[in-house]
Amino acid sequence: NYYIIGRDKKKTFWKVLKIDRLECSELKIYEDSTTYSDNECAGLLKRLDEGNKKTGGLKLVTACYGIVGFVKFLEPYYILLITKRRKIGEICGHAIYAITKSEMIPISNPTVRTSMAYSKNENRYQKLLCTVDLTKDFFFSYSYHVMRSVQKNLCEYKTGQCIYNKKCVWNAFLTSEIRNTLKNTLWTVALVHGFFKQVKLSISGREFTLTLIARRSRLYAGTRYLKRGVNKRGRVANDVETEQIVSEDATEGHTMRISSVVQYRGSVPLIWSQNISGFHKFKPEFSLAPEQHNYEATKLHFENLAKRYGKPILILSLLKTRGKKRAEKNLNAAYAEAITSIIENLPEKNHLRFCRWDLKTHMYHRRAIQELKQLGEFFADTLDLTGIFYCHVPQKLCLEGFLNLSYFDENLNENEDAGNLETKVGDGVAALLVTFQQVLLITCGHGVGAAVLVHMGLCHVGVLLDVDYSVGSHLVHVLHVLEILG
Repeated sequence: NYYIIGRDKKKTFWKVLKIDRLECSELKIYEDSTTYSDNECAGLLKRLDEGNKKTGGLKLVTACYGIVGFVKFLEPYYILLITKRRKIGEICGHAIYAITKSEMIPISNPTVRTSMAYSKNENRYQKLLCTVDLTKDFFFSYSYHVMRSVQKNLCEYKTGQCIYNKKCVWNAFLTSEIRNTLKNTLWTVALVHGFFKQVKLSISGREFTLTLIARRSRLYAGTRYLKRGVNKRGRVANDVETEQIVSEDATEGHTMRISSVVQYRGSVPLIWSQNISGFHKFKPEFSLAPEQHNYEATKLHFENLAKRYGKPILILSLLKTRGKKRAEKNLNAAYAEAITSIIENLPEKNHLRFCRWDLKTHMYHRRAIQELKQLGEFFADTLDLTGIFYCHVPQKLCLEGFLNLSYFDENLNENEDAGNLETKVGDGVAALLVTFQQVLLITCGHGVGAAVLVHMGLCHVGVLLDVDYSVGSHLVHVLHVLEILG
């Protein structure tokens, strides 16, 4: 057997997981229901070692910082482990980590493996999985739902299995067997793929933290050119959600102020593709499907966005309207026609707003500074409509390492009919404007009561739940994988 010993960060309790190594076709995992102290766990391991002296006792296989998942190709199961990590930032006192080293270990004992475990196909599948470099662009947290925005984490409490169903958790399938068997997520970490960067800013003698997070969707994912457009479920290729967070650390006796803005980008939500056969040019030609089925997939895409982010949805199309490439102009015209058709049949006005902006054409005819100014005006109008999420987090909750949402529930007495305050825009030119707005909110928000969400000057209150905020992956700060020799 393999024994995985897990403990929490403060070394206050220990848990034990056992994996059967005599079975090739099935993954048999058993979790000890007992919670051990440091001394009790040491005693248990000593007894296991002494009881198996004849076969060699216990041997340390590796120390790790979380289970990425389990995978089976043709015969044996493998366990994927994080063996080295590095801290890349923190949000509200919750550490965010990147992977610096991972390891894939076969589970079944060599004595029970058949020739299939050593076949060329098995070896080829292993190599294919190893091409996915977990040390690049993957990040995770033990105590913060980094796959969700700040607003979602504060206003819509979620935990356990449902977190792994999110579109930005890339190891959802790899962890499904262990989660379904144990009925918990204590041993696994949820990996997000994208971008995470955090820097310190000093403005007028005050210190701020600027965090930029990009989360790629695993749904309808694929490489550029091979995956384009929208599928029948309304999911688009190259789906990326970007969140910009500005926060000011809490000083003694004061609350931590935090502000968040979310923008979204994706492939043009029509049924189209690019032909890469005989790929000699830099950009292969577009192929737009002649039948769009009354734009049902496009309509479903925007319905999904409305459920995820709220209304209104402001669309900025950067497709070319002029130039030699007829295919892109045709795609642009078809997109505009689709949006017009959808808007005409909407039951409510101003649900969707559409703006076309051929940046190359505008930059050719005017000065760049004028174009950026005009784009800035567009984004300012966008923020007026959608708002910026802003709230106060008590210092003691940041220090405790979790967000106690019951605090917010007890201290809110305003109107509880709040809309979604996240923003959807389509271009990075908005970043500077948004940062300025967020810093302004934080520095000038002294008159705003604690835990009040500010929607561009209007006070709204979200639906906040009386629960403690915790992911539940608190066991995997350090794991030790042991095997019984024999």
